[in-house]
Amino acid sequence: MRRLLLTSAAVAAVLVLAGCSASGSSSAGPADLAGPAPAPAMPDSGEKGDTAAGSGSSSGIAADAGQSVITTGTISLTVDDPAAATEQAVAVVTGLDGRVDSRSQQAGSEGRPASALLTVRIPAAKLDQAVESLKGLGAVESVSLDSSDVTLQVKDLDAQITALQASVDRLVTLVSQASTTADLIQLETAISDRQGQLDSLKSQRQYLADQVDYSTITLDLRPAGALPNDVPGDFWSGLATGWASLGVALSGFVVVVGVLIPWLLPLAVIAVVVLLIVWLSRRPSRVRREPPSAPAAAAAPRAPGEE
Repeated sequence: MRRLLLTSAAVAAVLVLAGCSASGSSSAGPADLAGPAPAPAMPDSGEKGDTAAGSGSSSGIAADAGQSVITTGTISLTVDDPAAATEQAVAVVTGLDGRVDSRSQQAGSEGRPASALLTVRIPAAKLDQAVESLKGLGAVESVSLDSSDVTLQVKDLDAQITALQASVDRLVTLVSQASTTADLIQLETAISDRQGQLDSLKSQRQYLADQVDYSTITLDLRPAGALPNDVPGDFWSGLATGWASLGVALSGFVVVVGVLIPWLLPLAVIAVVVLLIVWLSRRPSRVRREPPSAPAAAAAPRAPGEE
C-alpha cells in the first residue's frame, strides 16, 4: 500500500512538472512572436530613409537647374548714320542666333533727324556679348537692364499641367468603359473642358519659356544733335518764324472752334429757351401791378370846397 502511494505521488509529480514545462513553453511562444515583430520595422525605416534621400536629391536637381529669369533692357546710342547702324545691329543679333521682333526707321527730313528703333531678342546665354557688341555701334547715351524672376510661376504651371494631363488621361480611359450614351457625353464634355485648360496652360508655359530663353532689348539709334537747331539768325528769319508760329496758332484756333461748334449750337438753343421761360414768367406779374395805380389817383387830396 505504501509502495502504491509512493508510485502515485511520483506520477503526480511528473505530471505537475510536465504541466509547468508546457505552460512555460506556451508563454514563451507569444514572447517569441512579439520579439521578431520590430524586425519588419527595419525595412520601413529604411524606406523612409530612401524617401528622404530622394527628396534631398530632387532639391539638388532643382538647385542645379537654376532660376528662371526674364531679362529686358534698353540701349540708346548716338550714331553717325542710323540706317547703317541698323544694318550692323541686325547683323550682330543674327550672328548671335537672335532675331529682330520689330524694326522702325525714319528717314531724315527738314526739322526731323533720321532715327531707328529696334526690338531684338537675344539668347539669354549670349546677352552680355550682345550688349557689348551693340554698344560698340556708336556713343552710348544710356543702358538699362531689368531682370524678373519667374521661377515660381514656371513651377506652378508645370504642376498644373502635370495634374491636368493626368486627369485628361484618366477621363480618356473611362471613355472606353462608358456603358451609356449619357455617361459618354458627360465624359467627352469633361475631357473637352480640361483639354482647353491644359492647352491654355501649355501656351502660358511656352511663352514664359521663350521670354526666359531670349532676352528682349530695345535699341534706340539717333544721330548726334538730334534736336533741330532752327533758332532764327536775323530779323527776316525771325519774322518768318513768327508768321509761321502765328499760322500754326490760327490753325489750332480754327480746329478748336470746329470742335466746339457742335456743342455751342445746342447750348445756344437751351439758353434761348431758358430766357424765354424767364421772360414769360415775369410778364404776368407786371400786369398785376398796373391796376393799383387807379385807386391811387382817386385818393388824391381834393381842393377846398370840392365835395
